[in-house]
Amino acid sequence: MTGRDLLDAVRRRLAETGAEPTPARVAVALREEGRLLGDAEVLGVVAALRSEMVGSGPLEPLLAAPEVTDVLVTAPDEVWVDRGGGLERAAVRFRDAAEVRRLAQRLAAVAGRRLDDAHPWVDARLPDGTRLHAVLPPVAVGGTCLSLRVLRPRAFTLADLVAAGTLPPGGDRLLTAVLTARLSFVISGGTGSGKTTLLTSLLGLVGPAERIVLAEDSAELRPDHPHVVRLETRPANQEGAGRVTLRDLVRQALRMRPDRLVVGEVRGAEVTDLLAALNTGHEGGCGTVHANAACDVPARLEALGSTAGLDRAALHSQLAAALSVVVHLVRDRSGRRRVAEIHVLERDRDGFVVTVPAALWAPDGFQKARGWGRLQALCERGGER
Repeated sequence: MTGRDLLDAVRRRLAETGAEPTPARVAVALREEGRLLGDAEVLGVVAALRSEMVGSGPLEPLLAAPEVTDVLVTAPDEVWVDRGGGLERAAVRFRDAAEVRRLAQRLAAVAGRRLDDAHPWVDARLPDGTRLHAVLPPVAVGGTCLSLRVLRPRAFTLADLVAAGTLPPGGDRLLTAVLTARLSFVISGGTGSGKTTLLTSLLGLVGPAERIVLAEDSAELRPDHPHVVRLETRPANQEGAGRVTLRDLVRQALRMRPDRLVVGEVRGAEVTDLLAALNTGHEGGCGTVHANAACDVPARLEALGSTAGLDRAALHSQLAAALSVVVHLVRDRSGRRRVAEIHVLERDRDGFVVTVPAALWAPDGFQKARGWGRLQALCERGGER
């Protein structure tokens, strides 16, 4: 009997009784299988069973590695991992497609979500903060696709980001000035570019006397700050009731006396409520948004505003008064994340908002661009226009 067969046999015996895989029960099951193992071997079987029954199975060592940010499964023999330098193939393998499906369904159940043929995908947060996304076949052609994004408990400082190359030398001072001046800003970039990491670091610099209220689709921001209120959306239950949207959260956050209103990711109609808030005395608000470049952010927000029925002229009118700075992140060809550019906002001759480059990435520090003077003036005036 192979090690895999032995684990399967012990699992079946425990499943028949509904017993937890304790060392004593595993030892009994092993004896019933005609195997006598020493204490170390029994504990090894216990660890393997716990990993499969209550942990992340074969993925557990990857998720436990401190440098890992993402673990992706596209097939039983295709497991990918990102250690901060781009995706690379891992040596981990599943026995078959059924094992990947079982793991995805068990993790979904742990998150309190349903994942089956009637609901073939799930987007949820595990109790330890890990972001879970899974899609079952036939929606996922070829087999279950599983994506796990690891949320580390320790927030990076801006000095850490400078050391890692995400910020150039001196870049931490510039972003600190933006935050201290209570300028409203968004961090833009693609998926996995480091938007949440940078925003978490910046929020850790907010004064301890200020109250931060976070509204997120999935609670990922964990700033090192003494006064944080965290709000998270909720999907509808099986009867279709009880849904809480990000727009609901933004509206509730405004009634909670925030000194800093933060939307983890602006992705829909909530953009209108956020812009309205930033126009009515809520200085220093911020969030993230998906965009290919800083100059694309106004168009992106315009598209999101249209989902709430806000026309182009009205959106740009609010945007001009609400937002001051766009910080854009990219991942270069080596997979490294970096702040590529910082833009300020101004109106064009037609009255629409456009972004103007103020600081551009360079290895030895940000290079000043056309909008540098305006950025400096905003920081010195504390956001006054």
